[in-house]
Amino acid sequence: MNGRAIIRRYETGKRNFSRTKLRGAKLEGADLQGIDLSWAYLRGANLSGANLAEANLMGSDLVNVDLTDTNLNKADLRGANLHKAEVTNSQLARAKSLRHTILPDGSRHE
Repeated sequence: MNGRAIIRRYETGKRNFSRTKLRGAKLEGADLQGIDLSWAYLRGANLSGANLAEANLMGSDLVNVDLTDTNLNKADLRGANLHKAEVTNSQLARAKSLRHTILPDGSRHE
């Protein structure tokens, strides 16, 4: 599935994209508040400037993902892999949970 298909389906009311394969998806600037991307494969995706407030990203593969200026307020990042992701500490501080998340530097949040 590609970024455009996700955005179209989201706009029609679908919110559950759990376990979806979105490697390299282009979702920059997309308003995806409350989306369920738990256990999704997003490696290398561009989510810069996207609104992922209250999103479920639990267990997602976010390696090398561009999260520059992405709204992660109250996003659930438990167990997600953010290794080498472009994201700031202040963005992560607004997340709902980082429990067991692999951080951009490869360390694990307890």
